[in-house]
Amino acid sequence: MVRNHMRCLVSMVGFAILSFASAHAQTDIGLSGYRSFNTSATGNGTIQIPTDSYGGMVEVRHISAPFIGYEITYAFNPDNQSLSPKVGACTYECSNQPETISTKANEVALDWVVSKKFGKLRPFAVGGLGFFIAVPSGNLYDLNTIVKPAFVYGGGVDWNLASHFGLRFQVRDNLYKAPDIAGLYYATGAFVHTTEPMGGAFFRF
Repeated sequence: MVRNHMRCLVSMVGFAILSFASAHAQTDIGLSGYRSFNTSATGNGTIQIPTDSYGGMVEVRHISAPFIGYEITYAFNPDNQSLSPKVGACTYECSNQPETISTKANEVALDWVVSKKFGKLRPFAVGGLGFFIAVPSGNLYDLNTIVKPAFVYGGGVDWNLASHFGLRFQVRDNLYKAPDIAGLYYATGAFVHTTEPMGGAFFRF
């Protein structure tokens, strides 16, 4: 009799856990547009100022439970770089002219997702690691494609409009070393961050 009661209790608990996980689980693909806001970098006689610009991000996300979720993201924006010598702190590059270099910024990341569903809303926080990839173009001498590790963090909210569709609003921040894209200037060696307020939609499978 006691064993039967225990089996029944275990079954009920297991069913409750599975029901909770099922209600919380979500796999989706999202597409968002954003505006990037960049900090400048100064060091080793170089002043580097990235241009704020518009971009887009694709993300594939799976959530199993409030503290168990992950996503893969790819983001892109035209991240033109302005380089100039810092008067009084530069060496051979003091004679260089200020340059604006056309640059494409790409970032891939793998993030941990923490979330909680409240009716049609699901607030979430993300944190993870990725790679910031700067691809310069133009006729300037000695341009380099640069790959830098990046730390990603942020948060936002999903708003479910239908069983398989909703809107996603979030703010992300990316921390990485300023890319040394041009051999005419010394790398600043400074860390910069890009803040990206964004909005878009997601489709849930």
